[in-house]
Amino acid sequence: MSPLIVLVGPMGVGKSTVGQLLAERLGTGYRDTDDDIVAAQGRTIAEIFVEEGEPAFRAIEKQAVREALAGHDGVLALGGGAVLDPETRALLAGQRVVYLSMDVDEAVKRTGLNAARPLLAINPRKQWRELMEARRHLYEEVATAVVSTDGRTPEEVTEAALDALELKEA
Repeated sequence: MSPLIVLVGPMGVGKSTVGQLLAERLGTGYRDTDDDIVAAQGRTIAEIFVEEGEPAFRAIEKQAVREALAGHDGVLALGGGAVLDPETRALLAGQRVVYLSMDVDEAVKRTGLNAARPLLAINPRKQWRELMEARRHLYEEVATAVVSTDGRTPEEVTEAALDALELKEA
């Protein structure tokens, strides 16, 4: 068993929204590893970051991604930093992976780059740019297709992802 589609990309790009739309259109299930982590840990991702730090969160995330990749056959959305782990990137090889991309101006519009995002708490615009500089090549490395979300509705992004993967609706 492996996912039909895996979505990767930065926080706030719309992985959850587009993932749910893709699952609907393809007549399959939707799963988000961030939701899995929150359910298993009984606390928010921000709380895990604050209480245990990023390395502890990344270890939890790595296990959640491994389990989801092995146990879900629908649309799967990964947290923004999941691609940082080399083993996770190796597991994504051979999967249909869509990298949902956006530029910093779009990120500001969508998320307001607010403090609820633990990695963006101080100087959010600068932090977001730095995160993307560190991650963009990793998203591209694992991607089967890259779909820009800039100026597009979730429905338009969903359609572009289906076209990019040449998948037909259920």
